[in-house]
Amino acid sequence: MERHDSTCPAEITLRVIGGKWKPVILWHLKDGVKRFSELKRAIPGVTQRMLSQQLRELESDGVVLRKVYAQVPPKVEYGLTEFGRTLGPILRMMCKWGAEHSRRVHNRSKSHAATAQAA
Repeated sequence: MERHDSTCPAEITLRVIGGKWKPVILWHLKDGVKRFSELKRAIPGVTQRMLSQQLRELESDGVVLRKVYAQVPPKVEYGLTEFGRTLGPILRMMCKWGAEHSRRVHNRSKSHAATAQAA
């Protein structure tokens, strides 16, 4: 695991869950274990390589557990660790904030459009 010398705990959190894909991956794992192919289908736009890399990093940080079944073809499942499940409230708040931000931007755009038409 990477050594964290930051004095800002938010920076440490962002090192673990920050980026374009990690919060989305964690959101999809919050309801239970998923196979790699399920995650890939659930996250449009993510490449197989990027999904693998992000899952490895989350596993390295102790947030995601990877379970490999000895069978043919190989079966690999991903789920949140007990510690990873503690991110639930953070993810819910991020979603709530994102929805509010989106609403405000939409309302501001409508307001600007109305002002431009009136002029």
